[in-house]
Amino acid sequence: MADPTALAIYIHWPYCARICPYCDFNVYKQKHDPNLNAAILTDLTGWREWSGPRDVTSVHFGGGTPSLMTPDDIDLIISKIKTLWGIADNCEIAIEANPHDADEPQWNAYRAAGINRLSLGVQTFHDPALKLLGRDHDAEEAKEALHMARRIFPSVSIDLIFGWAGQTEVLLRRDLDMALSYNPDHISTYQLTIEDGTAFAKAEARGDMKAVGEDPSATFYDLIRERLSREGYEHYEVSNFAKPDHRSRHNSTYWQGGDYVGVGPGAHGRLTVKGQRYATIAAMRPADYQAKTADTRLGLMEREALSAEAWGDEYVLMGLRVEDGISLSRYRQISGQDLPADTLEAFIQSGFLIRRGDQLKATDQGRLVLNTLTEQLLS
Repeated sequence: MADPTALAIYIHWPYCARICPYCDFNVYKQKHDPNLNAAILTDLTGWREWSGPRDVTSVHFGGGTPSLMTPDDIDLIISKIKTLWGIADNCEIAIEANPHDADEPQWNAYRAAGINRLSLGVQTFHDPALKLLGRDHDAEEAKEALHMARRIFPSVSIDLIFGWAGQTEVLLRRDLDMALSYNPDHISTYQLTIEDGTAFAKAEARGDMKAVGEDPSATFYDLIRERLSREGYEHYEVSNFAKPDHRSRHNSTYWQGGDYVGVGPGAHGRLTVKGQRYATIAAMRPADYQAKTADTRLGLMEREALSAEAWGDEYVLMGLRVEDGISLSRYRQISGQDLPADTLEAFIQSGFLIRRGDQLKATDQGRLVLNTLTEQLLS
């Protein structure tokens, strides 16, 4: 169960040198925006006034491409968080980066500013697939960036994408072999999904298929799970594998139903104040976000007080993704009700869920059909 006094902080940097054709995040083509960092600092101040004193357990720079930020910008934000809330000695401070942006002096400056975890968007080591995915790096750049990351940061995570058109089990094994050769502390593996409104969705509508079907993807997922588990990684969340003590603390806050600040254009947040859970979304466009922070000291476009039912649904949807599962008593406390007993027992008898006392978790088989399970549990 998430610590009610803990707080994670997410900073969204929306600019990218190139927008990937499968991406549906709130991103924009790279530009010089000298006012955005100042708006983020103001937004953080507004959140501190709202949240009150809390224990910051993680800070995550995401995007977009936050590795396009200057070390000075990173340092200013971390220093502001220290001033507003304070940061524990063991706080996870992470940044996402692309191999093409790898720069040793800059990454050393990030480390000096307090970054202690780097998540590298490798995606694959297969050059034709990198071209298909619209990435601006090749396999050699990815390898050089990984060498550099291992030298500089105490914890390194690799992102891999599977299920792209043309992928075979042989190619997937090669990707895993190469990734494992760098002994990463954490590996995130994401199935390529075609999201509405993306360039890939438009291509597939024309008959130009960019992803493999469900059956090959399921086979790839099983292969990944078996291989990484054999290599000593904990499969602690549907898409994530970690060595001991290297789970993503920041993402775990999301999955465990904790509180998190969301600053930067389009960032989402969750905050519980006096027993009421709020869901927030920051203004999407950078110019609108900056105007909002100037006007109200908070960059929010939406601030919704969640109903007990919505809060409980979110707790189940996120919590069953992780190996530790959810607390049934916590669900009852949040939602004011129990999960339907007949449906719950049927899923347990079918081998999709396991209940041990107060804990409810999905089995490996259950994780494969998690959307169906949660839909029926919460209907």
